[in-house]
Amino acid sequence: MISAMAKKVHEVFVFLFLTLFSKAVGDKIFSKAIVPADPAAASFCLSWRLAVEANNVRAWRTVPAQCLRYIENYMIGGQYDLDINLIVEQILIYVKDIVLSEDGMDAWILDVDDTCISNLFYYKGKRYGCDPYDPVGFKSWAMKGACPAIPGVLNLFTSLVEIGFKVFLVTGRDQETLGQVTTGNLHNQGFTGYERLIMRSAANKGQSAVVYKSGVRKQLIGEGYRIWGNVGDQWSDLQGECLGNRTFKVPNPMYFVP
Repeated sequence: MISAMAKKVHEVFVFLFLTLFSKAVGDKIFSKAIVPADPAAASFCLSWRLAVEANNVRAWRTVPAQCLRYIENYMIGGQYDLDINLIVEQILIYVKDIVLSEDGMDAWILDVDDTCISNLFYYKGKRYGCDPYDPVGFKSWAMKGACPAIPGVLNLFTSLVEIGFKVFLVTGRDQETLGQVTTGNLHNQGFTGYERLIMRSAANKGQSAVVYKSGVRKQLIGEGYRIWGNVGDQWSDLQGECLGNRTFKVPNPMYFVP
């Protein structure tokens, strides 16, 4: 009996040892996957990303080459999703205090690319923004209609629609060439029930994002809508005229749209 008990204790000890060892090894592998090897590069890249999000670094064409691994880790290692979820949480706190009117003219504006749906798969092939913008390559990607929803923003969108806001999706994509595929992509990812998808028409070609989106917002206000919030991944989504009551910037360290 004593021998059997000793054997059992030994088995438990071995099991615990292997469990702890596996966890330690797993943590090391996980850490290696999300932490850049060069601490100096990581420190610089963190500062660079924060400066980008604060709009202190402007008109940048590419992500600094030494930040490739850092941006990759930020986007796929979990921190990007945590940041999105925190912003959505703050938006919903703000929304909770809004009293909707009975005229159905309370509105929200959401950008589309890398706000509602993600181009991360495409930008992985562009070294997470370390390569210059490729309009032909991006159009080919967009034509596939394969952009996945950003989960936190999809939850926000669903909540806004259920509460009773009229949600307008405003994108710089071209209506003529990408209208049908973008509509299908959004619907396939759960973005249904919005008031209107607004895209660039021939009249908007050549306009900067600020001018184009200011014109869209001005038109909506002219139609009688009250814009309670405006969400985008680019500062150009949130600048210009007729911004609405509040703006919310979601992170995007992969590219800059002037």
